[in-house]
Amino acid sequence: MTAADNAEKNVAAPAADAAAVAAPGARFAAYLGRVRPQIEAYLARTAPACEPGTADATRADLDRYLYAPFARFSASGGKRTRPALCLLGCEAVGSDPALAMSAAAAIENFQSAALIHDDIADKSELRRGEPCTYITEGAGVAINIGDLGLAVVLGGVLRDEALPAATRLAVMERLFQMEERTIEGQALDLGWVRDGHWDVSVDDYLYMASHKTAYYSAAIPLATGAIVGGGTDEQIRALDAFGMAAGLAFQLQDDLLNLVGDAAAQGKDFRSDITEGKRTMLVVWALEHLGAGEKDELVGILQSGETDPDRLARAVELIDAAGAIDHVRAYARDLVAEAKRHLRGVGLAEEARETLVSMADFFVERTS
Repeated sequence: MTAADNAEKNVAAPAADAAAVAAPGARFAAYLGRVRPQIEAYLARTAPACEPGTADATRADLDRYLYAPFARFSASGGKRTRPALCLLGCEAVGSDPALAMSAAAAIENFQSAALIHDDIADKSELRRGEPCTYITEGAGVAINIGDLGLAVVLGGVLRDEALPAATRLAVMERLFQMEERTIEGQALDLGWVRDGHWDVSVDDYLYMASHKTAYYSAAIPLATGAIVGGGTDEQIRALDAFGMAAGLAFQLQDDLLNLVGDAAAQGKDFRSDITEGKRTMLVVWALEHLGAGEKDELVGILQSGETDPDRLARAVELIDAAGAIDHVRAYARDLVAEAKRHLRGVGLAEEARETLVSMADFFVERTS
């Protein structure tokens, strides 16, 4: 599905093996493959459940309406990139990544909650190839299921007695920052659409995307892992800054793939950003650089909920004509170069540092 699949070995084709190892992100893909089973086992072992002693009938209802749907959603998780980064941050400062597992699970639970809620806000139909939770369970029940994910973010760290109290407090502060910043970014993203704002600047977009994506996709996972591992202030700052730049590059690549990626791989989601009228950097840049007539045409498509492939293709044509695709692609690659610079000279473990470099390449060179 991604570089992780492409990096798997094929003993019958050694030439293909060499290409896979050399591919951008191959080292990081291998790391994901190695730690994902550990993450998933921990998530399953620590999944939220009824208190002991709950009456059988009540337990059955709570499982039906809350715990089982959340467990199913969590079990269907993707590559587990965010919790893996938490482990990698711990490893990068020379500590045992297993110590960061409760923080890693907290971030993954937040991801589950955010996606369940996002699907309701965006009126999405599918998530991870299955009908969205609000479609199968109803919007009200789905909101509450997402709320469960938010509720357990801090609890797992709070109860992790393997971590010193001061470490738990520092990690929980970072997790609180993650939640707050992400909700701020989501507020801007949803509010601009609701109120029909098309005067969003590139700086406005970068603020929104940094908050909505970069904090919880990379910066906070890496920083919390480093905190658990006893990293120096310099190392924690470096990993935080690396994650902000790489996480924003990840979002820009997502936006590019939605418009000019593999239509077959994305299925019904292909060009959904246009249908939903999202203010991506591609759109914002295009609206700043198109002539009045073409700008009006693009806005007309974006605010119409258009699903016709020809009209969607016309929107992409306008965005491309403004130079937005080339500009955003170059900007994302510049962010990756910036991210890598933050890793220099701060005494990170060599193997982990190389994996982070590979991750940055993976974020911006991936094709799905």
